[in-house]
Amino acid sequence: MSHWNSRGLRGSSLEECINFANEKYRQRGLALLQKVPTPITPVRIDQEKRTITLAYFEKQSTVDYIGVAQGVPICFDAKETAHKNLPLQNIHEHQIEFMADFRSQRGLAFLLVHFTSYDEYYLLPFEILQEFWLKAEKGGRKSIPKDAFQNKYRIQKTGNGILHYLDAVSLYLNETDEEPRKDGE
Repeated sequence: MSHWNSRGLRGSSLEECINFANEKYRQRGLALLQKVPTPITPVRIDQEKRTITLAYFEKQSTVDYIGVAQGVPICFDAKETAHKNLPLQNIHEHQIEFMADFRSQRGLAFLLVHFTSYDEYYLLPFEILQEFWLKAEKGGRKSIPKDAFQNKYRIQKTGNGILHYLDAVSLYLNETDEEPRKDGE
């Protein structure tokens, strides 16, 4: 008997929780969201162990996840922090640019953030992230304080390890100032 399910995903990383939720969402026909692989070029390979021992990144990655939920394009990045804030150094300029371009195409862009010391999960809309990013570029604070993460975007994790983030995504979608989508647009 396989034992992967017996541990209930306790102590798993944020990405493992998201991957698990994404698979459940796919199975239920709610969303199709996938992890974006980071493109690497192997330099050295241990032939005996058949493992890569040295590699370099081919290009900068965009975001961690991309896909669609109920016809809405979605992209997001997953971040974990043990601090009482999210350091902006954990986010890269090319990610901000990609998310801004994604939003300009009427997709949703956001961060899913796990505050490990509180064991709390939040969706952070791109607009709030961008606001802090732009202020930091002008010499402002270099982190996003926990109190900037709105309780309405708090995400619950069930006992069986599912991080139900689509409820927060739906709220974010409903609060965007865009016109409702029409078929054929």
